[in-house]
Amino acid sequence: MTTETTARVGTFEVMFLVSQAAAAQFGSMLEHLNEIFARAGAEVVAMRKWDDRRLAYEIDKQKRGVYILSYVNCPVDQISHIERDAQISERVLRVLITKAAHLSAEEIASNDERQALADEAKMRGAEMAAESTEASSNVRLGAPVAEEKPAEEAPASEKPAEAAPAADKAAEPAPVAEADTDKPEG
Repeated sequence: MTTETTARVGTFEVMFLVSQAAAAQFGSMLEHLNEIFARAGAEVVAMRKWDDRRLAYEIDKQKRGVYILSYVNCPVDQISHIERDAQISERVLRVLITKAAHLSAEEIASNDERQALADEAKMRGAEMAAESTEASSNVRLGAPVAEEKPAEEAPASEKPAEAAPAADKAAEPAPVAEADTDKPEG
């Protein structure tokens, strides 16, 4: 006699709140959430980005967060594992898991935007790569390059006497005018 017990499987709605810093690396964040589900033996039916908004109060010094809504088919006894993994994770600020028995399969399927999430992850990855190459092009190794002064502007010690202040002119002796005398040149 074998007594095999089959785990009851239910449909659950899982809402993750992730930090802006984690959402900046959107692709790796989505992989992390899928890994949490995989460890619990859950099958992701639908996933979408629900919202990106300012939080009512700071959580772990974060003022903004991104909400990710997921619908999963999961063994009922594994829900606590999903919750524990999300609470341990440094990328996930909060998690809320509820039963999704009130939704039909069509309603759940209408929330499936996994392709749009993958596209957004690629777009953000491309933006991050562009920003990092731009930032690295501004970095120079070695001593800083001395900036040359424009040729029009001379240093203060080489400025002509006309630009000297009036006080300096008073200290100079006045030129002596030559008298007009009829002396033979000789």
